[in-house]
Amino acid sequence: MFIVGSYTLAVVLCFITMLCWGSWANTQKIAAKSWRFELFYWDYVLGILLFSLILGFTLGSSGTQGMGFVENLRQAESGSILSALAGGIIFNLANILIVAAISIAGMSVAFPVGIGIALVLGVIINYIGMPQGNPVWLFGGVALVGLAIVIDALAYGRKAVQAQKVPAKGIIISIVGGVLMAMFYRFVAASMAKSMENPEVGLLTPYSALFVFSIGILISNFLFNTILMKKPFEGSPISYDQYFKGGMKEHFTGILGGMIWCIGMSLSILAAGKAGFAISYGLGQGATLIAALWGVFIWKEFKGAPKSVNALLSLMFILFAVGLVMIIVAGNN
Repeated sequence: MFIVGSYTLAVVLCFITMLCWGSWANTQKIAAKSWRFELFYWDYVLGILLFSLILGFTLGSSGTQGMGFVENLRQAESGSILSALAGGIIFNLANILIVAAISIAGMSVAFPVGIGIALVLGVIINYIGMPQGNPVWLFGGVALVGLAIVIDALAYGRKAVQAQKVPAKGIIISIVGGVLMAMFYRFVAASMAKSMENPEVGLLTPYSALFVFSIGILISNFLFNTILMKKPFEGSPISYDQYFKGGMKEHFTGILGGMIWCIGMSLSILAAGKAGFAISYGLGQGATLIAALWGVFIWKEFKGAPKSVNALLSLMFILFAVGLVMIIVAGNN
């Protein structure tokens, strides 16, 4: 199987993770023009599962290092499988809440608040679980990112006051989703072997962990998303009949979104072998910055905002960038 061989490559993969995690939600924004996000989300989940299988049977089954995808699944113990499944279930609930928040509060708000909280708490949780990297640089960078999140919330608050509309429900859902999002990665990490070259008996490789994780997402989706379809945050209830009436474009958009997110997740856990889970997760969650850029410059969610709001947004981007650099430096100390 393919194994990351250097810290430099691990950082590059984390940046790609950042781009993927910060960009997949654009597919939901596109689909939202004709497709409810509850319906979009079924295809998104299928996209995650599909890519995990493609990766497992390609990079996870090639080369002479480590243990092959199928072989590793066969020898995995129930504890490892349950841990990866739990990670998928927790992620799915968190992600559904954040996707719902995107449709209510906008991409430049739901991502910075929800995923930003996930970054701060997630780095702490993963560092406690497996300390790796200089804690001063790591948590200093996380502190700057946290400050950037607060500034983004202030910027949106000023814009919302100007528009006389404050989507409190969207912000609350983002916060709850962010707290849950902070927890899922540790469960996946706990299921994985510490050595990719010589995996410990009973534990999973990144490729098999990703597949089991995606199964957890799919199984839990029959509960979480069905409830959401019957009792949506916004709009009227919808049925499964509406999903099967969707066109090829709508279904493809959701599957594409899931595959983009899964590319990011796979590279993140592959990079963790060299960077450590806390740093890998933290850099990946720099997706907040990417999503904010999409929301501000492409979707024009702050169009017409006063100059004071633009100044806050500029400061937010600077703090995010400096914070991410500090997280990278943490891995080299």
